[in-house]
Amino acid sequence: MQGGDPHIRALMRTISASEANGPRPYSLLYGGQQVHDLSRHPEKCVTIVTGPNKGNCSTAAGRYQIINNTWFEIAPRYHPKPPGNMMFWSAYSFEAEYQDVVVYRWLNDRKVWGTDISQLLQKGKINDVLRRLSPTWTSLGYGIETNSISNSLPNIYQKMLQEELKVVNQPASVIMTPKRSF
Repeated sequence: MQGGDPHIRALMRTISASEANGPRPYSLLYGGQQVHDLSRHPEKCVTIVTGPNKGNCSTAAGRYQIINNTWFEIAPRYHPKPPGNMMFWSAYSFEAEYQDVVVYRWLNDRKVWGTDISQLLQKGKINDVLRRLSPTWTSLGYGIETNSISNSLPNIYQKMLQEELKVVNQPASVIMTPKRSF
């Protein structure tokens, strides 16, 4: 995704680092399998093998590990390209660019989160943001499940933010000029 608020973009990269850290995060299913068709949410139910939800299944998929019910709820609100067929169960594309746009818009919705996430991030309140988002993304450190990098997420966010701010602050000529290869 290009453009937009660098604080939200850094947060999105942080969520991805915690939820789907790998070479092909957009096509990642819960449990590590890859899916090839992203024309819609994969809706593949994968059995959870550890943690408090062991034995249940998860449909989490993509860079942000969004479960199918959440996608069905948020895609109609935030997806930039509604399906041509406007029937109730129309499929919204789950392609990489749409995962990013939908999550970006969702994180910017003050009504959903009860606060301005970007403003909290600009005030340096990353831990408050992670706590607020942890019911949605349990790996963020305040939910029912954590992972090996949950405790490092505030530092990961700071690193991602510095990278995002560097891109924002580059002169257009640097961004637009292709690098020469000799």
